[in-house]
Amino acid sequence: MKASRIAAAGAVSGIAVLALSAPAFAHVSVQPEGAAAKGGYATVNFKVPNERDNASTTKLEVNFPADHPLASVMPQPVPGWKAVVTKSKLDKPLESHGRQLTEVVSKVTWTAEGKGVEPGYFQKFPVSVGALPEDADELVFKAIQTYSNKEVVRWIEVPQEGQEEPEAPAPVLKLSAAEDDAHGASGAKADDDTEAAAQNTAADTAADTGSGDSSDTTARVLGVVGIVVGAAGVAYGVLAGRRRNTGASA
Repeated sequence: MKASRIAAAGAVSGIAVLALSAPAFAHVSVQPEGAAAKGGYATVNFKVPNERDNASTTKLEVNFPADHPLASVMPQPVPGWKAVVTKSKLDKPLESHGRQLTEVVSKVTWTAEGKGVEPGYFQKFPVSVGALPEDADELVFKAIQTYSNKEVVRWIEVPQEGQEEPEAPAPVLKLSAAEDDAHGASGAKADDDTEAAAQNTAADTAADTGSGDSSDTTARVLGVVGIVVGAAGVAYGVLAGRRRNTGASA
């Protein structure tokens, strides 16, 4: 009896530990596809696991950071879900690609058109974002998860470095170091190609010029030869005429 009681107490304790620690590993999170480099663009996935046994996730709201507004936010269509983009006015206009933006996306809301994320499953919600800030190491996206039984879980607590993860942490996107501008690299390559083409053109022009000089020289030589031959013919004709005249006189 004593042994069975100890075993039962241990099982209950284990279940309690799992129940208390569940939010720590089953919360809404955000991860980039590839790199999320400062100053660049990226596709990020908001991963939503369903951590309830008796309800489905039917709605997800993701709030975008107001301290680092993003000029471009485009959700990818997800089958079975309707996405609604909410924009807000900016206190200070944001410059993007040479134009001033007075409003940006502040929230994206996905609502299930069917059963949603059922127990035992998760769903990814991809979003294209940019340009990512150059003066930040991470972006915090506060999220709200709603279940089919009307339960609402707010993933809005900002994790603090050096402290334990909060019970309902907000999704945090870590930003990597800025990468070389792909357009700049292409531009440099184009400049190299242009320079090489210019050098080839110059070489061809020089070759053509050389050929022209050679042709002019040849023409001049032939002209001189022709003059010499012509003069020789005239001289021969004169001499022959004199000989005939001399013979006739004799």
